[in-house]
Amino acid sequence: MALPQSVIDVCYFIAALLFILGLKRMSSPRTARGGIVWAGFGMLLAVVATLLLPDMHNRGLIIAAVLIGVTAAWWSGRRVAMTAMPQMVALYNGMGGGAAAAIGASELVAHVVPAMDAVTVGALSPVALALGVLGALIGSVSFSGSSIAFAKLQGWLDRRFVFPGQQVVNLLVLAAAVGLGIVLASGHITLPLVVGFFIAALLFGILMTLPIGGADMPVVISLYNAFTGLAVAFEGYVLQNEAMIIAGMVVGAAGTLLTQLMAKAMNRSIGNVLFGSFGAAATGAAAQAIGGSQKPVEAADAAVMMAYAERVVIVPGYGMAVAQAQHKVWEFAQLLIARGVKVKFAIHPVAGRMPGHMNVLLAEAGVPYDLIVDMEDINPEFPVTDVAVVIGANDVVNPVAKTDPSSPIYGMPILDVADARQVIVVKRGKGTGFAGIENALFYADNARMLYGDGQSVAGQLVSQLKTLDA
Repeated sequence: MALPQSVIDVCYFIAALLFILGLKRMSSPRTARGGIVWAGFGMLLAVVATLLLPDMHNRGLIIAAVLIGVTAAWWSGRRVAMTAMPQMVALYNGMGGGAAAAIGASELVAHVVPAMDAVTVGALSPVALALGVLGALIGSVSFSGSSIAFAKLQGWLDRRFVFPGQQVVNLLVLAAAVGLGIVLASGHITLPLVVGFFIAALLFGILMTLPIGGADMPVVISLYNAFTGLAVAFEGYVLQNEAMIIAGMVVGAAGTLLTQLMAKAMNRSIGNVLFGSFGAAATGAAAQAIGGSQKPVEAADAAVMMAYAERVVIVPGYGMAVAQAQHKVWEFAQLLIARGVKVKFAIHPVAGRMPGHMNVLLAEAGVPYDLIVDMEDINPEFPVTDVAVVIGANDVVNPVAKTDPSSPIYGMPILDVADARQVIVVKRGKGTGFAGIENALFYADNARMLYGDGQSVAGQLVSQLKTLDA
């Protein structure tokens, strides 16, 4: 069964509208869920229309592959924990880049082996050939880089891997990939050149990601998302598939904008994120000495402090996600609200391991959107906040970002938790954050450390509040 090309074009147009409108609805938490559904229907329409193209071959194999992929994605999506969402996003994003690279590889190999059932590069215009090679390069980098990001977030690799002359080696590998790409784009295509091109591109993605620390993972994931979108758009031009072009450009533009916003939130350039080796363990040689000591507090005393406060701001971080404490934290917040305490949740743009990670966790727990406040809006309120509760956050509340020019995070905008009248830090131990930097907040005169697992501590606070109300 096949549809006329005019009908296919109409389907692609409708799919493109659904992509764009879906993305627009994702700009607000209240309509984001509907936006995802709209974009999903757009993708379904585009896939079905593509399968009904007049010159489509191997429909059975394609449908079988789609069914396998949908089943695996549905199963994994239902089972994955919210704490593992960042690495799943990185993995799926890498698959998108890998798929784009595979299209480019298929077209290049088809030129070498004309008997293959594929559109040969020889039939492509010079522009299409160049974009196909560029899409293959970007998609390969996104695939291998996202795979390393997944392994880092999953804990399978050390946070960073550096060696002397690393940037020079990376530059040489990139130059090799670009050089081979230029040769291929000029029409001189042989199997050894194709293989060397993809090896160099994949290797560059690996080498570029290995030295990047976990503190930069939100930016890296967003950047590779933009790479995947661009790669899909370029390969869509090769295949003359309007839906791929539009969807890829939308994803690429959104990912690029988000990457810029993430980097701005850290007061750093994208180049510094990629090549500055941020996230390294601090050497401490040039860092300012932190005076004072960490002062512990018991759950009962912390509960009393908050129960009789007027304003409480809760600052969640990745530690809350690891402890899966968001539900208990919200239960505790509800008890405070019932006592007349004004409670808000403060979110840093790069908190967690991917953009919006903390927002997703809080939404899952049922926290109303109007209680979740961004950094720019909540910072002016900390001086009039009675108690700020930091649960699992570290680097995004570290005052050295404002006071220590030798610190790797100096200049990064932070949540001004230290300005609150009292600070309670819920933490499992005395270790440093993911960036490996000692946190001066923990030693401040107005800070108290409530040691323990986030969920267990939140449960203790709930029990203590209920005791006060009894």
